[in-house]
Amino acid sequence: MKKLVLLLAATFASPALAQYNDADIERLREVALQTDTTAMTITEALTVMGPRMAGTESEAHARRWAVNTLTDIGFSNVREETYQMPTWVRGAESAHIVDPFPQEMVITALGRSAATSEDGITAEIVAFDSVAALRAAPVGSLAGRIAYVSHNMQRAQDGSGYGHAGPTRWNAPSLAAERGAVAIVIRSVGTDWHRNPHTGGTNWAEGVERIPAGALSNPDADNLERMTRLGPVTMRLVLTPRWLGDQESGNVIAELPGRDPEAGMILIACHIDSWDLSPGAFDDAAGCGIITGAANLIRRSGVQPLRTIRLFWAGAEEVGIYGALDYFEQHGTERHALAAESDFGADRIWRVEFNIPEAANADAGRLMRLLEPLGIPRGTQTATGGADTSPLVRNGVSAIDLQQDGTRYFDLHHTPDDTFDKIDPEQVRQNVAVWVTMLAVMANSEFLDAENSR
Repeated sequence: MKKLVLLLAATFASPALAQYNDADIERLREVALQTDTTAMTITEALTVMGPRMAGTESEAHARRWAVNTLTDIGFSNVREETYQMPTWVRGAESAHIVDPFPQEMVITALGRSAATSEDGITAEIVAFDSVAALRAAPVGSLAGRIAYVSHNMQRAQDGSGYGHAGPTRWNAPSLAAERGAVAIVIRSVGTDWHRNPHTGGTNWAEGVERIPAGALSNPDADNLERMTRLGPVTMRLVLTPRWLGDQESGNVIAELPGRDPEAGMILIACHIDSWDLSPGAFDDAAGCGIITGAANLIRRSGVQPLRTIRLFWAGAEEVGIYGALDYFEQHGTERHALAAESDFGADRIWRVEFNIPEAANADAGRLMRLLEPLGIPRGTQTATGGADTSPLVRNGVSAIDLQQDGTRYFDLHHTPDDTFDKIDPEQVRQNVAVWVTMLAVMANSEFLDAENSR
């Protein structure tokens, strides 16, 4: 390992060197695989801080720490950019089967849920096996009742099960409210079988009066479904979240300046906030560690890239991508040549997808050749960017998706189990190796300035 570090220093010692050849990039990749510590150090530090709910002092503390840390590492133009956002926080939460089999169930409120009274709501459950079944129920048919909605989420490396099950959380609460339900509980959108409910935001259609909405752990959802097949079930539900009004959130930005300020920047993103049930190790402390570790290897190499690399640690992603929207408002007219985000856990990258100008296809080919030793193929899907880069990508900025293995991501996603002990350092270093390879190629590409870059 020491030899690799010395080799890195020796290879890039000359300030006259302005480009990486393939051998240079291969050495960067190997240093990342074998010796990088920045990513794990940042991931650990963020998780030590605990949950970082958007709009709270814990998120603000993390931003202040990030500014100091990125400055100390040696990045340029490090700053915090704040904004105001509506802030929701949870309160008491419980679910108790009153009849026919009295027992407690493990539940958590969904983001933007309405509140019950402190005494809760006691009502009969009406069960649906899918969002489609709920949608087919007549308006008014759930008056005075608590809706329950299930799904059949499947584990998948590409995370595609989320697209199938997600509407249970995103849409079912609003649909239940439209049909007169006094509250709704759903099967958690996740693939684990622990008694850990998965939180996450829900959406409300315009004009719909919000109702209390919670997610049961998957084992409790199974048990409730068994009960409802036997006959009527009555539940007492207590959820007492509240709105704090507008509170401050913010983004943290840092840069590695390029040789040509007019060449446009490479934006690499993560999000600094987490849901309040856990310190968000997978979602997304690791992402901030990974992108920073890769950019720091570029910085340490002494080779100034053609294009500026800008690190974007977004705030308030979980509760509505407020940080991404503020970034676009503040910086959307600046020239972005490419955007990419790490926000799908900490497990190995297994596929790469592109949305780049045709003129840059040779760069894509070079990148894939350099990733061949890691066994990473090119995917056939079009890159969409992450949540925090989505406003830019929708407006024509090129994107690369370095797809992480999502097989176990939804075991942890938005649960109390998303903790630092789940992180595999070897897989994190593999992520850094892929990211530094991508940056070394794309930050020096002369062909990203085509019609679909902004």
